[in-house]
Amino acid sequence: MSETRLYQSIATEIRALIESGDFPPGSRLPGERDLAERFNVSRVTIREAEIALEAQGWIIIKTGSGVYVQARPAAPAGGLPDVSAFDLTAARAVIEAEAAALASANITDAEIAELEELIVAMTNPQSTDQSAAEADQKFHLAIARISGNPVVEHCVQLIWRMRNELPRVREVYARVCHHDWDARTDEHSIILNALRNRDPQASRAAMRDHFHRLFEEMLEATESEALAEVRRRTEHDRERFLATTRI
Repeated sequence: MSETRLYQSIATEIRALIESGDFPPGSRLPGERDLAERFNVSRVTIREAEIALEAQGWIIIKTGSGVYVQARPAAPAGGLPDVSAFDLTAARAVIEAEAAALASANITDAEIAELEELIVAMTNPQSTDQSAAEADQKFHLAIARISGNPVVEHCVQLIWRMRNELPRVREVYARVCHHDWDARTDEHSIILNALRNRDPQASRAAMRDHFHRLFEEMLEATESEALAEVRRRTEHDRERFLATTRI
C-alpha cells in the first residue's frame, strides 16, 4: 500500500476505535509513538492520519498538549447526519447509479431534451459557477424524478441537501468541482447518451464512473492538503528544536 493511501487506512481504523467507544469524546489519544507501534507504521503516517481526522471533525490537535477526541453532536430530529464528503460520494455512486438505471426504462424524448438543455447550461461560457452548479443539480434531480420511484427521488433530494447544507461537505465539493467542469461535462454527456439509448447497464455504469472519478479527485485533494500540513508542522517543530538547541 502506498504511503499516501496508508494514512487513510490508519485514519479509518482510529475512527472505528472512536466510534466503538475505545476512545470516547474528550479523551486524549495515545501519543504518536504508541500509535505507531500499535498500527506498525511510522510516526509520520500517524501524524497524517490525525490531520485527516481533524479535518473531518473527529479529533482536535492541541499543540503542546496532545490529540483529543471531539464530541460528535447528534443530529436533531429531521436534521441532517454529520457525514463526510467521502461518505456522501460513496452513497451517491450507489443510489444515483440505480436511479439512472431505472430512468433509462422510463425516459421520454421530452425528458431527454430537458437533460440536453441542462448540459448546455453547464457548458455555456457565459454561465457563472453558481448557474452551472444549479444546472448540475437539476440534471441529477431530474434523473431521480424520471426513475419513477418516489423513494429513490426522495433519497437523491436528501443527498443534495447534505451536499449543499453540510459545511464540511460543501467545502470539499466546492474545492474539487471548481476545477473539473470539462470532465464533468463529458461524464454528463456519457450518462445522457446511455439514457438516450434506454440502456440500464450503461446508464448505471456511466453514473457510477462519474462518482468514482469525483471520489478520486477528492482523495488527491485531501492527500495534497494533508501532506502540506505535515510539512508545515514538521518545519515548525524543526524550528522550535533548533531554537531550543541554540540556548
